[in-house]
Amino acid sequence: MSDLVEGRWAEIFGPRYIAVTTILALGVTLFAFNAFLSSAALPSAVHELGGIEIISWATTLYLVFAIVGGAAASLFKRRLGSRYSLIGLAVIFLIGTIIAAIAADMNQVLVGRAIQGFGEGVVAALCFALIPELFPSRLVPKVFGMQAVVWAVAAFGGPAGAGALTELISWRAAFLINVPFVLIFITMVLLVVPRGEKNTEAHGFPGLRLLTIGAGTMMVALAAVATPVQAVLLLGCAALLLAAAVWLDRRSAERLMPPDAFSLGSAVGSGLWAYLLMPVAGAATAVYLIMLLQQLWDYGPTQAAITGAVMAVAWSLSSVTVANVRQRATRRILIRTGPLLLALGLILVLLGLQWTQLPVLLAGQVAIGMGFGISNGYMMLTIMEASTSAERDRTSALLPTTQSAGNALGAALAGVAANAAGYPLAVAKADVLVSIVPLFIMAAIFALLSFLAALRLAQLAKVTPLSTFAEE
Repeated sequence: MSDLVEGRWAEIFGPRYIAVTTILALGVTLFAFNAFLSSAALPSAVHELGGIEIISWATTLYLVFAIVGGAAASLFKRRLGSRYSLIGLAVIFLIGTIIAAIAADMNQVLVGRAIQGFGEGVVAALCFALIPELFPSRLVPKVFGMQAVVWAVAAFGGPAGAGALTELISWRAAFLINVPFVLIFITMVLLVVPRGEKNTEAHGFPGLRLLTIGAGTMMVALAAVATPVQAVLLLGCAALLLAAAVWLDRRSAERLMPPDAFSLGSAVGSGLWAYLLMPVAGAATAVYLIMLLQQLWDYGPTQAAITGAVMAVAWSLSSVTVANVRQRATRRILIRTGPLLLALGLILVLLGLQWTQLPVLLAGQVAIGMGFGISNGYMMLTIMEASTSAERDRTSALLPTTQSAGNALGAALAGVAANAAGYPLAVAKADVLVSIVPLFIMAAIFALLSFLAALRLAQLAKVTPLSTFAEE
């Protein structure tokens, strides 16, 4: 099993797979575009509607409900089948979009954003669940590489496009641009995605578990804007609630997650920990770097954003580069190396800021991007392959939800570390430099914890029987 049949890039864009590839790309694009939409369009909405005191909730509610929707995705798939789940939740996303676009006040915008988040959270998770169902395992690394490129383009091009629409037409147009993309998505799902088997056995609605996940995620979001003491209490309560949700799920007749989710005794559980902790670590630069470049180096918004985008470019290019790796032993090396590169990159970024050395900072950004790019795809593939065929839908759908949870938790923890170190009160550049040291040290520690989980994943993957993906 040392060598695998190599897939070619041309295959995922060839006649057999192009429609499915397009569906996945649209699903990723819609999620990325709308996650970052608030930074471009909502300031204008606030100018027209008022409600500046609640503008941050437009992003918070979107992400919280996206996590809850992602957790429920496998349930929708079992109850409705792939096709009708994707269509139904895309329609829900569309309803949320229209509510936000025609809103008469910011409260209605928030309602629309919450509905958007839930619909797109389910759609994004179901798109992940379709990967092992519709692609053979030899093409999965190519699919992940394609998604990394699409994410980078959507995450950085999306806000620019939303800003242009807001400036040239209105902020409402930035929301309504989703409409044609959703209609194209629904049409392609009708043409391509099989109905799939439905589970007619009803075991009740998992309302308590979804409420627990939602409450835990909301506490993480609130921790990002609380005082250090309040944030620690909120994060402690969030950890208890999320652990309770996993515990309840394992004892339920109709589970939302695989039975070994977040158990270090299995490849699936260890992989999910590694996959969660990497975005927790990466939040330090994702949240603060652009602002720090403007504070410390007097960069303008565009120059700071371009410097910050180096990480995304490195992520995309490295993901595409390693997508041709065929040996499982090499893939396990990449899984272990990714978190180490992430830790190294965080230290280099900190040193670059401290020394006012752009080359050092850029090297750190490249290392962070490569850390994610070389490991994330094979981490996901290994987790999917380690899952049994009966649990693959739950496992695959949980991956984007886990990543979103890592981003939310990382942002909250970064805020706690920065606030506790006095960053908000720092005025002089020397004080700012001192206050960010704990932030980057904490992030590097989480990267090393992800490395330990990745080590465990690589060890267990050697002895775990591999499940079979789509027929070759």
